[in-house]
Amino acid sequence: MKYNHSFSPADILLPKSSFENWAVIACDQYTSEPEYWEKVKTAAGDKPSALNIVLPEVYLSADNSERIERINKNMQEYLDSDIFTAYNDSLIFVERIQSDGKCRRGIVGKIDLESYDYHAGTTAEIRATEQTVLSRIPPRVEIRKNAPLELPHVMLLFDDVKDQIFSYLVTNKDKFEKAYDFTFMCNAGSITGYLLDEAAKETVLSMLEDLKQQNDGFLFCVGDGNHSLATAKECYNLNKTEASRYALTEIVNIHDTALQFEPIYRVVFGINPEELLDELVKTLGEGTQKFTCIYGDTVKEIGVNPTAQLAVGTLQAFLDEYVKNHPEAEIDYIHGEDSLKKLASRPNAIGFIFDGMQKSELFEAVNADGSLPRKTFSMGHADDKRFYIEARKIK
Repeated sequence: MKYNHSFSPADILLPKSSFENWAVIACDQYTSEPEYWEKVKTAAGDKPSALNIVLPEVYLSADNSERIERINKNMQEYLDSDIFTAYNDSLIFVERIQSDGKCRRGIVGKIDLESYDYHAGTTAEIRATEQTVLSRIPPRVEIRKNAPLELPHVMLLFDDVKDQIFSYLVTNKDKFEKAYDFTFMCNAGSITGYLLDEAAKETVLSMLEDLKQQNDGFLFCVGDGNHSLATAKECYNLNKTEASRYALTEIVNIHDTALQFEPIYRVVFGINPEELLDELVKTLGEGTQKFTCIYGDTVKEIGVNPTAQLAVGTLQAFLDEYVKNHPEAEIDYIHGEDSLKKLASRPNAIGFIFDGMQKSELFEAVNADGSLPRKTFSMGHADDKRFYIEARKIK
């Protein structure tokens, strides 16, 4: 049966063995910590690994052509060497045990990019949650446009208040064949994937149809991987084929109790911390919006007058203007207080910690305002991000 929404089963490729070596964390994590990626390289060893067919952002440079060429070559070699098992027309129900021991549930399938629009103010079925930085798309297009495979770290959120979809799947999961069951590298928890049978696929797709109708056509918010999905859309616009029209994603209920929204903090490098703070307070004035500022061994609490409803919006607007006037300054977006404190201890650096948005506010905010400030929130801790496991041919 055909449904009037964008999510559907996909032809999914999974490695035939060694999932522990294969699966690596999303490429936009640990962007200032190359030592983490060295650990990943050691853990992957010489077995087939997603590490060899993605480009961690820690390695992004002005010219990525050589790395991209090697990635595309590795993808084709993996396809030619028959390391994958193909699961056609599949949906995979996943149960992710996070580093905190909680279980987060999702479903992996494909979405139709015709139903997605990342521009603010859209009424599309799939919408970006935060501002898309257009300058971040071209380097990612270079990576994807000639790639024969895609590996997803995009997670879409849907608004199932009663958690009907996953309640049904949990009740029936003993009927499903396991696609994988393994522990992630680097102490990031574990995951089990189940192949949905035909009855379960129909039930899930029908329930999503009902949710779309209940929400006036607004079914999915992009939770993670906003720029990756925007890149897939741009690649589709450049080369409209049946394969490029779709993108592999995981969908997650925003009301999953294991799903926690964490603020994405800011670290600024290449500056004098005291001078930056003085300018921040001078520009905005002392007020009620609070930040914890960390530099070296110093921890300082400040309050400024808000220019946006969320603290992150106030800070981002100031930092964007500051960087324009101080070209030596560089902003990084950090998941987790421990990582921020470590980076903020470097010379000529400062980190900002602030309160984040509640997840119950997301759908209403996006529906009302179009999008949030970029890098407003992260879903969970860095180690609980989506790992690359599934693949799909896009050429």
